[in-house]
Amino acid sequence: MAELAYIRVSSVGQSLDVQRDKALAVGVEQKNIFEEKRSGLDTGRPELKACLRALRRGDTLVITRIDRLARSAVDLLSIVRELEKDGVALKVLDQSIDTSTAAGKALLQMLAVFAEFETAIRSERQADGIAKAKTDGTRFGRPTKATPDKVAQIRTMRETMTVPQIMKATGLSKASVYRALDQASLAE
Repeated sequence: MAELAYIRVSSVGQSLDVQRDKALAVGVEQKNIFEEKRSGLDTGRPELKACLRALRRGDTLVITRIDRLARSAVDLLSIVRELEKDGVALKVLDQSIDTSTAAGKALLQMLAVFAEFETAIRSERQADGIAKAKTDGTRFGRPTKATPDKVAQIRTMRETMTVPQIMKATGLSKASVYRALDQASLAE
């Protein structure tokens, strides 16, 4: 009966140290810690898959929080059902959940619903923020290379040069040159 831990952060810039320290503090051996820097929405998490394959009947999977393991309540409950079927318990450190008990199972299911609700609310807030920024005139994406001055320059160049010559002189792509020429004709 071994304890294996799965720890994850969403981006490369984040640190796994806090989760690793918690796993080690409850007795998980370093060799039994599976670490990953990937989004929870990523379905191809190789370390999670390796961890789940390594678990045996009587083992315990240790995580710090339920959102480290699954991307939705449905996903979490699916993983938990597989663990139960394989005779593996789940221990969630920060929420004091242990699925080897009936109370732990019930609490896990309630927390999964709340975690999914929180994710949905966060997505709505993000969408609202983006919509507000757009109405306030914020532009998203790469800045255009064809500035108003560059558009005027391209228009002047077009009187004596071909598009490939303009591309070479300005360093812009064919699409950018044609877009600039369209902008210049619309301005007239």
